[in-house]
Amino acid sequence: MIPGAERAQRTAPGPGVFVDTLRRAAQGLSPAYFAMVMATGIVSVAAHLLEMPRIANAMFWLNIAAYIVIWLLTALRAAWFPRELWRDMIDHQRGPAFFTSVAASGVLGSQFVLLAHDYAVAKFLWILALVLWVGLTYTVFTAFTIKERKPPLDEGISGAWLLAVVATQSIAVLSAYLAAHWGRPYKLELNFLALSMWLWGGMLYIWMISLIFYRYTFFRFSPGDLSPPYWISMGAMAISTLAGSLLIVNSPDAPFLTSLLPFLRGFTVFYWATGTWWIPMLLVLLVWRHVYTRFPLRYDPLYWGAVFPLGMYAACTFEMARALQLEFLYVIPRYLVYLALLAWAAAFIGLLRTLAEAVADCYRRPSRGGA
Repeated sequence: MIPGAERAQRTAPGPGVFVDTLRRAAQGLSPAYFAMVMATGIVSVAAHLLEMPRIANAMFWLNIAAYIVIWLLTALRAAWFPRELWRDMIDHQRGPAFFTSVAASGVLGSQFVLLAHDYAVAKFLWILALVLWVGLTYTVFTAFTIKERKPPLDEGISGAWLLAVVATQSIAVLSAYLAAHWGRPYKLELNFLALSMWLWGGMLYIWMISLIFYRYTFFRFSPGDLSPPYWISMGAMAISTLAGSLLIVNSPDAPFLTSLLPFLRGFTVFYWATGTWWIPMLLVLLVWRHVYTRFPLRYDPLYWGAVFPLGMYAACTFEMARALQLEFLYVIPRYLVYLALLAWAAAFIGLLRTLAEAVADCYRRPSRGGA
């Protein structure tokens, strides 16, 4: 035998080990992992709007691969561990994270419109997002309503609940993008759907942020409670601003939008101002969590939910400045896009390190079994 071959044979993982690793990956898959697609997609869109075509296109193709892989793992989890999937879906803390699949489909669809000009794939993702939105909205919230055992408010609600708002507004955004490239009579219907989803998302935000802010200020708040999805407080307003800006741009093609222009403009600025207010608050809480209380900073898939708002704020500010002719605001996205790219790179490096550790564990597992 060739020297070292016997040792290599003992340490090289067999097919069974790979299947076992795949099963463990599917079983432990966080429902929030679609936030990676949300974050990558919107940072790519922001880069595209700010004329960074190479970065935008590279992230676009990476996002397609990530979307397919996450759906594959989700399908395997549904096939192998349906009970665990269902328990997560009706859990007050983990259930809202499933809305990331809706938002991911909507954001990726927007990429296909803006970067690839592939409206057929964008329409497919739009339909998928609608189906997922209807299914999850009336499954998750119905389950929360009829459950016999429910957690108290301070244990049951978090910033992740606002992912339902982001999911709703992602459909509004993709509908508005598609309406600009769809002929009549569907142009009017799509703009009306975008308007309806935009309004519903705003109402849902008001309901949820009231409970979240109440939880903020009247219950004990520890560093561990300040999970990254709390940044969705700002991200939900940013994507609402983006949807409103696109409705303003689409108003010449829809008479009912023209009649609502003062309302659209006012509420779009209202959403943007609310999102802007959240940024210093979240930064102060971030410093308190990781500097003052020295809470450890480790990679977690939930951190993609903190990257998404940065990219979305850059994109929405650019689109609002264009829609309302507020040229002085362009300076914000020009610099913020680099912060969004830096945050995305940090999260991506954390993901790569986690995957490398998983692969290393896969190679070590047979040798431990042989020992």
